[in-house]
Amino acid sequence: MESAPYTTQLQAGLGLVEETKELLEIWEPEMRTAALYETALSSGRFPNVTARRLRNIVAECFAPRYLRGDGQTARLLKTLRHQLPSDAFLQLLFLYTCRANPILADFVREVYWARYEGGYDTIESNDARHFVERGIDDGKTSKRWSESTTRRVAAYLTGCCADFGLLQAGLKSTRQILPFRIAQPVTAYLAYDLHFLGMGDNTVLAHEDWGLFGLSREDVTQELKRASLQGNLVIQSASDVVRISWTLPDMEALCDGLT
Repeated sequence: MESAPYTTQLQAGLGLVEETKELLEIWEPEMRTAALYETALSSGRFPNVTARRLRNIVAECFAPRYLRGDGQTARLLKTLRHQLPSDAFLQLLFLYTCRANPILADFVREVYWARYEGGYDTIESNDARHFVERGIDDGKTSKRWSESTTRRVAAYLTGCCADFGLLQAGLKSTRQILPFRIAQPVTAYLAYDLHFLGMGDNTVLAHEDWGLFGLSREDVTQELKRASLQGNLVIQSASDVVRISWTLPDMEALCDGLT
């Protein structure tokens, strides 16, 4: 499928990790965006956030990331919120933020991992800016962005990566690259998520989402073999042929298994 165009939506909020956790606490399955905003506003959980800012957080960040479709993503994350190790839960938020923001996903796959695998220790603001400029030149935005917008979006990309533990935090023009390896519960979660989206085994193994964690198809096979030791799936491979037996009936059952 053709990727959605790049947008400036990250300007509404980067990782928003703590805010997301608070919103998951008060979100209920029947809530849509407007109801969640009203509940959050009256909850007292965001005393230092203006009403307008809170509306942007809910409508421009939380909803596109976690309330698409029937809200299943929010239901699953609410279940896992206090059950998974913090690094694994953070990686799930990272996954859904990248899905909602193709520019972030491409930056991670094309710049972060290229630098990481190339043996570099840092990513600079100019690396992010050049990436954004290439995207604009390649027609990945609906219209050309101004120079100031390009600079801001480049800063959003490195800041968001810092929020999710890929880069050093802080207001820096040069950020240290941090070690980032997929957590075992996330391996099982992502594999099952792709499977229940209707993908065949080989499509699951080759899906671009694994690239967010720096994994090739062969890497994914090895990670799933490790995950199979927890009993959530069975994987058999011979040469280039891989077959996966999905032992759980739905994502809710998987979450029960992970917790």
